[in-house]
Amino acid sequence: MQWYLVAALLTILTSSQGILTTLSQSNGRYLYDYATVPFLAEIFKLVVSGLLLWREHRTSTSVRMTTEWKSVRLYPIPSIIYLIHNNVQFATLTYVDTSTYQIMGNLKIFTTGILFRLFLRRKLSNLQWMAIVLLAVGTTTSQVKGCGEASCDSLFSAPIQGYMLGILSACLSALAGVYTEFLMKKNNDSLYWQNVQLYAFGVIFNMAKLILDDFRGGFEKGPWWQHLLNGYSTTTWMVVLNLGSTGLLVSWLMKYADNIVKVYSTSMAMLLTMVLSVYLFSFKPTLQLFLGIIICMMSLQMYFAPPTMLVDLPTVVKAPPESLKEVSIDRRTDS
Repeated sequence: MQWYLVAALLTILTSSQGILTTLSQSNGRYLYDYATVPFLAEIFKLVVSGLLLWREHRTSTSVRMTTEWKSVRLYPIPSIIYLIHNNVQFATLTYVDTSTYQIMGNLKIFTTGILFRLFLRRKLSNLQWMAIVLLAVGTTTSQVKGCGEASCDSLFSAPIQGYMLGILSACLSALAGVYTEFLMKKNNDSLYWQNVQLYAFGVIFNMAKLILDDFRGGFEKGPWWQHLLNGYSTTTWMVVLNLGSTGLLVSWLMKYADNIVKVYSTSMAMLLTMVLSVYLFSFKPTLQLFLGIIICMMSLQMYFAPPTMLVDLPTVVKAPPESLKEVSIDRRTDS
């Protein structure tokens, strides 16, 4: 399968996630425990990856699976990074408002490019760096509201702790993605075997979070497994399946493409969500949204298009070779 088809599908599913999550609310609130959604999504990804690994093992005799502990012990690290990242996100929101947080979230575009270069030793051309900067500018432009609104004044009025936590959040998000790509590409193991390891630890850490939430709440509602599916509807299950499918596509891109492709997919998904919200939730489009879409499309073209499509190089015309002239040489012999 071509990477751009997977990236396009990831864009659609990522865009659908926010819309489905909004539709799963009832009177503006969740009837279910939202912390159970990532847990069930991890189980879904683990089951699907396990079935695909079983099928691959049956149809092929050359399935590579590294089972050494020094390799397996690396797979909990992404889950640990994401766990820290989630807590930093909540801490950031105590200092800044939602609009400022969303705008600062675009810093992960820069941090992904930097870590992509430093840790994976992947060199980007000057044109590609310019495209990444444009992508961040485009997504930020689409999120900035009218300057007459109060939220615009709060953008630069947050405490310094909020900005520092926002930068840390962007770095952790990029680090988790870059490290996951390193894991997926460090050997030729089966993609499904690598997924099984990733998602097994994902299930464990999400279960640990549910148990911790029970202790924090004093087991007011009983153990987590007793109310795991309380309030679930068809839309909620669609949220779970959509989130799980998104994770499977991301792992495919990490194995056969790279983090920058993922960044573009998620950024385009954000713009697509805004456009769809105009029709679904009566969201009023702004000039900033249209400008952001244009800038992001320019960035997409600059990063992935061949340089010959972006720069008009002069046509080099080869001059015809000069015809050889016949030169007669008189040889005289002295008698």
